[in-house]
Amino acid sequence: MGRMRRALSLLLVALALTACKVDTTVDVIVQPDGSGTITVTAVADAELVAQAPGLAEDLRFDDAVAAGWVLTPPAATDAGGLQVVLAHQFATVEEATALLASLNGPDGPLHDVVLSRVVTDDAVTTSLSGSVRVANGVDAFADPEVLAAIGGSPYADDIAATGLRPADIVTFTLTAALPGDATTSASGTAPITQPLSWSVPLDGTTADLATTAVLAQSKEAGGMWGTVSTVALIALVAWCVLSVAFIAFVAKARRDRARRRPSPSAR
Repeated sequence: MGRMRRALSLLLVALALTACKVDTTVDVIVQPDGSGTITVTAVADAELVAQAPGLAEDLRFDDAVAAGWVLTPPAATDAGGLQVVLAHQFATVEEATALLASLNGPDGPLHDVVLSRVVTDDAVTTSLSGSVRVANGVDAFADPEVLAAIGGSPYADDIAATGLRPADIVTFTLTAALPGDATTSASGTAPITQPLSWSVPLDGTTADLATTAVLAQSKEAGGMWGTVSTVALIALVAWCVLSVAFIAFVAKARRDRARRRPSPSAR
């Protein structure tokens, strides 16, 4: 995902010079079977597009596409901005964890983010752990190679010169939709509305992601099929018994007729 971080770096360079804004959202959707989709959406505002009219052509996501991400090419928003969407499906929560790690890089805002899943006869429990935090301001969204090439970050000073805060320039939001009733460390046992959403603080503070969602296994369907199979078994046994009884009845009837039939000598 290095190319994606370079794309964000290009956006940040433009932001530092124009005091415009980019909003990035990472949406994680997990299905009951552990599969799902990760979608990354980056939206630059109209002012940035006006200041950098060739921005859409400058963005390249070749290595992201090669890594299996599906790109929705840069497109204009209703407000005159520019939106880019990347999506990647996953088959297991372990694969989702690896995708988030590759998306984040070593210095990104996602820290030790892990999705896990436990299945029992009674429930499917899906858990999200880790935290979101930005230790180096907007540099966390830039590619380290780009920063090294330009000899450090010019963003902080340029953004400060505009009189704006980093949060006025760039936002990063993580959302997660997990199967079942979800609770967080803050909500205790009280279910909370999904999808869950965390805005990454740019002041160095940490937001805890600890979330557990429990989806009760449907016993109604299992009970129905269990009842059907039991009835079918009883019917099979009954059919076998009746068949044996019928054969025995027919055999007995033939023997009785044979005994009642007069012998040839008696005629």
